[in-house]
Amino acid sequence: MLEKLKKEVCELNKQLVKNQLVMWTSGNVSARDPQTGLIVIKPSGVLFDELTPDKMVVVNLEGEVIEGTLKPSVDTASHLYVYKYKKDVNGIVHTHSPYATSFAVRGEPLPIYTTTSAAVFGKEIPVSDFAYIGEEEIGQQIVEKIGDSPAILLRSHGIFTVAKDALSAVKYAVVLEETAQVVHLSLLRGNIKPLPSDVIEKGFDIYKKTYGQ
Repeated sequence: MLEKLKKEVCELNKQLVKNQLVMWTSGNVSARDPQTGLIVIKPSGVLFDELTPDKMVVVNLEGEVIEGTLKPSVDTASHLYVYKYKKDVNGIVHTHSPYATSFAVRGEPLPIYTTTSAAVFGKEIPVSDFAYIGEEEIGQQIVEKIGDSPAILLRSHGIFTVAKDALSAVKYAVVLEETAQVVHLSLLRGNIKPLPSDVIEKGFDIYKKTYGQ
C-alpha cells in the first residue's frame, strides 16, 4: 500500500539528518496521499539510519493504523489535525533544528532579513503559544497561528513546515534553519534591520515567477 509514497517519506526523513536538522530520533516527515487521504509518517523512536520504506506507518485521519507494524510518531496527532483543517497541505515536517528553535525558545517570530528568506517565505515566520507534545494542541496552534506562511516556530519546542507535498515542506525546513543561523550570527555583531516590505514582496514575486524549471 502506497509503496511509492512510503519510499519518498523514508528518504525525506533521512534528508533531515543530511541537512543537520535533527538529532537521534527526534523530528519527522509525513505525507498525505491525495487520492486515498491516507497519511504516511515516520515510526516513533526509530533511528533515522535504520529507517526503511517498510517501517513507515500508514494512518487515516482518525489516527488508526492502516498498515505498519510499528507505532507512528508521537507527533501524529499534531500532523493529523493540520491535515484535517488545511486541505491544501499534503506534506508536513517537524524538527528541532537548533538555530530556528532558538527563536522558538525565546518566543520570538523570525523577521525577513535575507533575500533568500524573502524569496522563499515572503513574510515573517510566526511563533505559536506553548503547547504540549503528543496532543492535538500542537496542531491547533499551527492551524491558528501559521496563517499563509509555510513555516511556524513552536514556542519552546521546535519548528513545523507545511506544503503542497513533503519535498517542499523539507525545503522550507532547510531554508528556515539556514535563515535562522545567518540571522543569529549577524545579531552577535549588533542590531540588524529586517528588509523593507516592498523588497520582500518583490523578491517573493520574482522567485515565484522565475525560479525552477
